[in-house]
Amino acid sequence: MLDARPQLTFEDNVAILKKRTHTLPEVNFSDEGPLRHLHLGGTDWIQGSMLVDAPTVLFHEYIQRMMAWLLFVDPATVPKRQAMQLGLGAASLTKFCHKELRMKTVAIELNPQVLIACRGWFKLPAENSRIQVVLADAALEIQDPKWWGTVDALQVDLYDHEAAAPVLDSLPFYNHCKRLLTPEGCMTVNLFGRASSFTRSVEKISAAFGADAVWAFKATREGNTVVLAQATPNRPKREVLDARAEIIQTQWGLPAAKWVRVFKPLHK
Repeated sequence: MLDARPQLTFEDNVAILKKRTHTLPEVNFSDEGPLRHLHLGGTDWIQGSMLVDAPTVLFHEYIQRMMAWLLFVDPATVPKRQAMQLGLGAASLTKFCHKELRMKTVAIELNPQVLIACRGWFKLPAENSRIQVVLADAALEIQDPKWWGTVDALQVDLYDHEAAAPVLDSLPFYNHCKRLLTPEGCMTVNLFGRASSFTRSVEKISAAFGADAVWAFKATREGNTVVLAQATPNRPKREVLDARAEIIQTQWGLPAAKWVRVFKPLHK
């Protein structure tokens, strides 16, 4: 039976989300020399940054490390894969996956003001056949079967305006994340916040993906720890990682050679 309901426009969806999410924090930005920062709720916490003259460059070290999944796939296959971001932030990962990696890319964002800010202040391109932003609660959206088994690179960076701990950090949530992935897929998660616990988060991720599937960087100077979990655990040989890192560094300007030195499986 055909769905006879009228199709909502982007503007309709924005209006509906605004009504549902009237308690969400306001969005603003600040400029600091060549950088533009995204803020929520009038706080100084930086939710994302952009080099104004180079809007697709990944500036922060932890954001670069969210791309470590590239070490686990053949670089030649990257444009044929799909990325998904849970939390748009300043759209750094969404823009990079779309424009630099040429991937099909979808971001899930709860706050319509963040999307409007990214389009107006952070040079997020309009939607086309390869890029989509879904205004929705990520916890609910990822339970839609249409996404299951479609995502090669899942990037989770979900924080509110206080940035005290990840907004979604439960075993059921990570089980849903795993269900999104293709067999070669990876999830990368940014763990940060004064009320967060790296150990507890890793225990939940390991319970969902298996201990052998989990890798991690050491924390950055700012305190961000990026953890990666594989849908299918494997341990590429060092020479394979080195070869891929050289291609990643040359082709996309990411410090992948350093990743290989400081990125380790948590369970040996």
